[in-house]
Parts: sequence; structure tokens; C-alpha cells
Amino acid sequence: MKRIRPVSDLRNNFAEISRVVHETGEPVFLTKNGYGDMVVMSIEAYEARQFVSEIFQKLKEAQIEAKSTDIRYSHEEVISGLKLKIAEKNETDYV
Repeated sequence: MKRIRPVSDLRNNFAEISRVVHETGEPVFLTKNGYGDMVVMSIEAYEARQFVSEIFQKLKEAQIEAKSTDIRYSHEEVISGLKLKIAEKNETDYV
């Protein structure tokens, strides 16, 4: 259920709003003159949403790329390629 509060509650009840967003991990929607104005959320919740959004975007890009080519890689090929890149990166970090 969405938590909707007037924007004046941000000033008058900041501690309560802060507690709610941290305890629930959900945003609080603030209204001004009866219309949506802004959203308040914890940094942790914001970062988690950003992470999910980035993953979704990468999956969309991969899907578009998969439709444009017939090249496919097995799980083993992908894992060995990643391990090789990690090993190469580790070698350059110590040089």
C-alpha cells in the first residue's frame, strides 16, 4: 500500500517519515496542494532500485543483441571467458 503524505509532513514529522522509509524499505509519496510532488526513500532502497533497473537494462540490451545475431555461447564458454578476463585484470593490477 502506498504511503501518501502532504509535503508539510516532511517538515513537521521528519523523524517519523525517516523511520518509515528505513523500516519498510518503501518510499513515501508527498503531495502538494493535493497533487503528487516528490518521493522520499532511504538511500539503501534507492540503490537497490537502481541496481535492479541497471540489471533490467542490461538484460534488454542482451535480448536486442541476441535477436541481431546467431552467435550463441555455452555456459562454460562464458564462465571461462570471465575467469580469463579476471585473471588478466589481476595481473595488470600488480604490474
